[in-house]
Amino acid sequence: MDGFVHISVMPDEVLHYLAPRPGGIYVDGTLGGAGHARQILEASSPDGILVGFDRDPAALKVAAERLAEFGGRVRLVSRNFAELASSLEEMGITGIDGLLLDLGVSSHQLDTAERGFSFQQDAPLDMRMDTTAVETAADLVNGLPERELERIIREYGEERWAKRIAAFIVKRRGEKPIETTLQLVDVIKGAVPRGAWDERLHPATRTFQGLRIAVNEELSSLEKGLADAVGLLKKGGRAVVISFHSLEDRIVKTSFRAFAHGCTCPKSIPRCVCGKIPQLKVITGKPVMAGDAEVTLNPRSRSARLRAAEKI
Repeated sequence: MDGFVHISVMPDEVLHYLAPRPGGIYVDGTLGGAGHARQILEASSPDGILVGFDRDPAALKVAAERLAEFGGRVRLVSRNFAELASSLEEMGITGIDGLLLDLGVSSHQLDTAERGFSFQQDAPLDMRMDTTAVETAADLVNGLPERELERIIREYGEERWAKRIAAFIVKRRGEKPIETTLQLVDVIKGAVPRGAWDERLHPATRTFQGLRIAVNEELSSLEKGLADAVGLLKKGGRAVVISFHSLEDRIVKTSFRAFAHGCTCPKSIPRCVCGKIPQLKVITGKPVMAGDAEVTLNPRSRSARLRAAEKI
């Protein structure tokens, strides 16, 4: 597992906004290569607790090795962070001092061809973050109705050529199942007119993004995980989320704003009857971006957006 490489995005900014301290309980909902987790444990020394979630067995194995020196201060959970509330309840944890979500696909997942996340290398069309899950990207590509494929590619991939790509997929799979990443890339390249290719973006980028989000139910997991975390945050506790595309960022922004607002009763009602009170204070008016130096060293950080909020 020494080859498991993942460069943590915006490490200084994460520590600044999460503000870990000794004795605190912190949740890293997307453990990955444990880079952020190590920083949190060091900053919360000598007795801070880190609960790390990840669906990827390979990531958890590496994290266990890399964080072994922190002993009982580390608790690893092989689950989706959407199961955060029930998992912490099982541990007897009733409140947390901070949550970190780094929503990017890890460099290791992208660079490991057989995981099927990359359109640059030929591999089985998989894309599962949890390799024990049943449904793969190939299952979706070869089994979904054309209109559902179009919806996934358009909504989750934000691909303007979704209708045409879905039609080409259905035509090709009628001849032979689409089983590998490069077979799908070939279909996409045939569907998107050459003149419409973005020189800065591979023509398969958005379709692969859409399928990955669908396979891993990423957006619904984000909404539930955030809601559960806000309920568990102690007063003064912070939630820090790094997203990598507009759909995720929109969910984070909308969720933080919703929890920051109080009464939702119509203005025509003279007295509040909903009883809703603000739970968060948003502490990043605009998303925080990686600096030029970091982007130069880690080009994948270019699309990262960090938002943070504090429990009140």
